Amino acid sequence: MTISKGDTLPDVKMTKATDAGPEAVQSSEFFAGRKVALFAVPGAFTPTCSAKHLPGYVDKSAELKAKGVDEIVCTSVNDPFVMGAWNKADGGEDITMLADGNGDFAEAIGLTMDGSGFGLGQRSQRYSMIVDDGKVVELNVEEPGDFSVSSAEHLLGQL
Repeated sequence: MTISKGDTLPDVKMTKATDAGPEAVQSSEFFAGRKVALFAVPGAFTPTCSAKHLPGYVDKSAELKAKGVDEIVCTSVNDPFVMGAWNKADGGEDITMLADGNGDFAEAIGLTMDGSGFGLGQRSQRYSMIVDDGKVVELNVEEPGDFSVSSAEHLLGQL
């Protein structure tokens, strides 16, 4: 079942990419007590993700935070080392990378996609959401191949 507005995020283990190395986090603790702009991509360093999705959130980070967002988080079914390298290459200090290496989070919220045809296996769909104290306030899931409703600009308009 796909997560919906008003639902509480599931409690799964994820890995935060930090300068000191991977840090295990529980999603229930990570999202508790604050407002988070969360966006997901099918893969780090992939064309749309690197050219548009992540850069949009980097560019709009100050505006998102000015509208009450405490943290901006990117997640993908990649390992924390890849997510950390991607943040260093294309991201910035205002973006937190949460690796969903086994796809447990994507599966738990019902937003997986089959990228086997491209040699990617099971991945996360492209989406964005506003999470307030662990609850989904806004949810924007892209149609396959699209990039519009999960953009930083769209999410900013929902705040």
